[in-house]
Amino acid sequence: MERNVMADNGRAPKVVAARSLVEAAYETIRADLLNGDLAPGTKLRFEMLRERYGYGASTLREALTRLVGEALVTSEEQRGFRVAAVSLEDFADLTRTRKLIEVEALRQAILFGDDAWEASLVAAFHRLSRVEEKLAEGPEHQQDEFEERNRDFHYALIAACPSRWLKHMHGILFQQSERYRRISLCNKVESRDVHAEHKAVLEAVLARDVDLACRLEGEHIDRTLEILSRVLESAAPVGESEKSR
Repeated sequence: MERNVMADNGRAPKVVAARSLVEAAYETIRADLLNGDLAPGTKLRFEMLRERYGYGASTLREALTRLVGEALVTSEEQRGFRVAAVSLEDFADLTRTRKLIEVEALRQAILFGDDAWEASLVAAFHRLSRVEEKLAEGPEHQQDEFEERNRDFHYALIAACPSRWLKHMHGILFQQSERYRRISLCNKVESRDVHAEHKAVLEAVLARDVDLACRLEGEHIDRTLEILSRVLESAAPVGESEKSR
């Protein structure tokens, strides 16, 4: 079974196989969640979602259920779905846990990594550097590309870690922190030279200085929390106003 879905440019419909409808709905809604187009705490009513995205209720339900599994959406029995709220307490907990996992994974990667690992890491850093050069032009226009290349760099850092569970947990925690990173990236509270932070970590890793690399990586992770703390302190609580609706 197939159905027509309006193309992104709004000019002509495209044919989408039924089996891919859930995936398409999931990706579209997830992008809007991460970009803040669907604000934290928003009630996700099926009528609104059908009008916004053009998918049927069953497709939307499956997509939202996947997003519940990623903690981007919450589900309450008899009350439907909501965009998950963001809070400083949640991100602080997430940051502490990610730091424990990622720093240990990096430590093991440095001890076990070979020349091929170093080469892939340098390549990932180079690709990331190209988009970091554009951040000063307006980070709100570089978020998607930056997030992709930033993720690739952080994954490359720990790729030589022999523990599949450390890498698995790191992937979950890194993904969960994406919404918060996007808020931090576009903040107007203070400037941040994220390129210099990445470069310092890379240099320490290539020098095989385990203690320095792990310290710098921990500070890099904590830095986002410090900035977001100031951002949220200067703004109204996020996700609270919609809860009363």
